[in-house]
Amino acid sequence: MSGPLTGVRIVELAGIGPAPFAAMALSDAGADIIRVDRPIETDGQTTLNDPVTAGRARNILNRGRRSVAADLSRPDGADFILKLVERADGFIEGFRPGVTERLGIGPEVCAERNPRLVYGRVTGWGREGPYALAAGHDIDYIALSGTLGTIGSADGPPVPPLNLLGDFGGGGLLLAYGMTCALLDVSRSGKGQVVDVAMVDGAAYLATYIHGLRALGLWSDERGTNILDGGAPFYQIYTTSDGRYLAIGAIEDRFFAELLDRIGLTDLRVPAPGDRREWSDIHESLARQFGSRTRDEWERLLAGTDACVAPVLSMGEAPQHPHLRQRGTFVEVDGVVQPAPTPRFSRTPSSIQRPAPRPGQGGVRALQDWGLEDDEIQSLLDRGAISVDGVDGGPGM
Repeated sequence: MSGPLTGVRIVELAGIGPAPFAAMALSDAGADIIRVDRPIETDGQTTLNDPVTAGRARNILNRGRRSVAADLSRPDGADFILKLVERADGFIEGFRPGVTERLGIGPEVCAERNPRLVYGRVTGWGREGPYALAAGHDIDYIALSGTLGTIGSADGPPVPPLNLLGDFGGGGLLLAYGMTCALLDVSRSGKGQVVDVAMVDGAAYLATYIHGLRALGLWSDERGTNILDGGAPFYQIYTTSDGRYLAIGAIEDRFFAELLDRIGLTDLRVPAPGDRREWSDIHESLARQFGSRTRDEWERLLAGTDACVAPVLSMGEAPQHPHLRQRGTFVEVDGVVQPAPTPRFSRTPSSIQRPAPRPGQGGVRALQDWGLEDDEIQSLLDRGAISVDGVDGGPGM
């Protein structure tokens, strides 16, 4: 194990989207995380919480952790969680408001067992407000935040940016950041606290810069007419002759001038800052020019220059690109190509500690490492409070 969070222990209640992403980020940074999955079914099939990846144990979002399956609806299941809490530095849950309280493992109960515990929780709508108890997903949270409405073309509806803004940026990453901040505070104050993340808040927070532009009169609510939303010809996606795409980000005048020079459009002038009258004509000229060659031909001409151009790669192409290969942006673990941990630390490098576990995989060893005695683990297994993957066996095996 390596990483700046080595030695930090975290309990993760299995969920979908932001909670496992936060746990993944903390694990990549060195934290030792026990993931508490749903019980293993008696027919040998495992149950995952994520409806998109149900039945697929190698969900790479769960990488780096060891797993124990527990029935939290049973009193001894909740008691088991509290045993882990006593030994933990952090706790992660992504249920609707009130669920962990009803299970007997809410923040107040956990704080009684461990006053230094950082209790991290993430919801979609937050813990108060008219929508607090309603179901929802990423697209709903970013819609209400005002962020989704900024994304898309002027002549079409808003375009969902996958589930990157709500689940992973405004939810999971902010939860990992918040927990790290709170863990730092514990080292100074000796006191834990609750880290409460709402994806609707996070999606709004990620758009702070755009709200600032709007306040300055530099951003219109009319989608597809602004400098960063596809309205500007120098910050745009262009189609090449082979039906693929180039991304142009030449915002600064000197970069746009270099772009025009390198692609042979020296007759075009750089528009004055804020002058949008010529945007349409410039866009048409650039579209014709970029449509005259293939994507890869343009990349060979423009790569590594200050023209601010990059090819739009598919997820299959990206790991093979020479720049990303040299940087090690992607790695292969357990036969699965996946993004490598980031950010990078000079003295305590992050790493993927292990492949994503099956529910219950590695659980016995994890509990032993956390200080539970073998007879205590065996008692939990015998009572059905927990279950582990069959290949791991029980204590002493």
